[in-house]
Amino acid sequence: MILSKYNLKKINVPGLVVPDEALFNLPEKVLQFGTGVLLRGLPDYFIDKANRNGLFNGRVVVVKSTDTGSADEFDKQDGLYSLYIKGIEDGREVNEQIVCSAISRVLSAGKDWEAILKVAHSPHLQVVISNTTEVGIQLVQDDIRKHPPVSFPGKLLAVLYERYKAFNGSDKCGLVIVPTELIVDNGKKLESIILELAHLNKLEPAFMDWLEGCNHFCNSLVDRIVPGKPDAATNSAITKECGYEDDLRTVSEVYSLWAIEGDEKVASVLTFAQADKGVVITSDIEKFRELKLRLLNATHTLSCAIAFLSGFKTVKLAMDNEAFSQFILQLMRTDIAPAIPYKVTTEETDDFTYKVLDRFRNPNIEHQWISISAQYSSKIKMRVLPLLLNHYKQTQSVPEFIALGFAAFIRFMKVNKIDGRFAGEIDGVEYPVTDTQADIFYKAWTKADAEQVVKNVLSNKTLWDTDLTQLPGFAAAVTAQLAAIMHNGALEVLETGAKV
Repeated sequence: MILSKYNLKKINVPGLVVPDEALFNLPEKVLQFGTGVLLRGLPDYFIDKANRNGLFNGRVVVVKSTDTGSADEFDKQDGLYSLYIKGIEDGREVNEQIVCSAISRVLSAGKDWEAILKVAHSPHLQVVISNTTEVGIQLVQDDIRKHPPVSFPGKLLAVLYERYKAFNGSDKCGLVIVPTELIVDNGKKLESIILELAHLNKLEPAFMDWLEGCNHFCNSLVDRIVPGKPDAATNSAITKECGYEDDLRTVSEVYSLWAIEGDEKVASVLTFAQADKGVVITSDIEKFRELKLRLLNATHTLSCAIAFLSGFKTVKLAMDNEAFSQFILQLMRTDIAPAIPYKVTTEETDDFTYKVLDRFRNPNIEHQWISISAQYSSKIKMRVLPLLLNHYKQTQSVPEFIALGFAAFIRFMKVNKIDGRFAGEIDGVEYPVTDTQADIFYKAWTKADAEQVVKNVLSNKTLWDTDLTQLPGFAAAVTAQLAAIMHNGALEVLETGAKV
């Protein structure tokens, strides 16, 4: 049997959280642009949890903006989907299973535009959420009177204008708009595009005043790994075990964060935040961005090459090695946390550090190091360089763990040109290198020893916009670690800390 409202009463799975029938009668309070797994595994999960606890008491109308695919999967399952939250939290294994009922219906922008505009007339509507990818938040010369407009900002502006007209510009009908696209200041950028698009469409000044004065565009940051549907074999096993089919079955890690920039007015609307500590409404979300960018992303970046060169294919396999696990911990606590270019406390960095370690150890997520290595040099520049430079503002001592990460990165980028592509080699096995700056490393390694390679790379201003050989002791430390990796192998360097 397929998962649906009618079949819910037939489902009897120990530990599975099934929605109460009364939840299906809750009003539609949210208009969501996007059907992707991140939205299902994070915002919709929070809303569903709040509804089950009698807090938000509102459901989600989803807009499918693209022409590809269909909404049939949602329609035949009455918007229901199973969410499997699996992973490690505080060192303990978590396995939570929920049938989420947050979504009331899914409308296609291409086929159901009039029905979408009709949602704007609802007095219950309070919130707009989006995840249309980073490309979605861009200004496009769009006519909002089209059915539908081409771009996401065009569609949203059309909905807001429809709402303005439906309620005669009442200051009580404004919405809280929370984009989750992974760009800095996503709310502010979306608002500026909407305002410019309103000017281009020659909308009346009174609407412009309402748009700016009565609606809240909130910057937000989302952080949760949601791989989505299990692989075919796992999905088949789950179906057999639970006794029902679910084409929208979704797997998620345990950790969750939705940091939303807003005031008391925003918090009074987004009451689902009260249901889970993973939702944080605050006046400044930059702290959360820095913690994620440095302690999660920069750690991934600095440990990627040393893990890959040590023979570990996935993050989980690397974390099973005690020496690597200790390297990660020391890297975060000793070198990264004190150098974060934002005011954070040791308590905050320690708490985030141990959450990251739990996430890295998650046996349900196969995160390939070779995938993490994509555009390696730009990731080093964006994620690691601010830490390195801030470290030297505070002290002239060498950050040894960052130096080891840098050395392994340079060894990983020892590439050959093969039929127009770049590839590295370790123990006779070739691996792909996907980096737009790979040619710089190819030239740096040509007829050069470890010391000269390090000098070539660290002094390259095309890569870093600065000369990193000027940082006291850093080039020498990187050179020593690179020589050790080349002489002894990355794994032995991890396990013994040996230097040549």
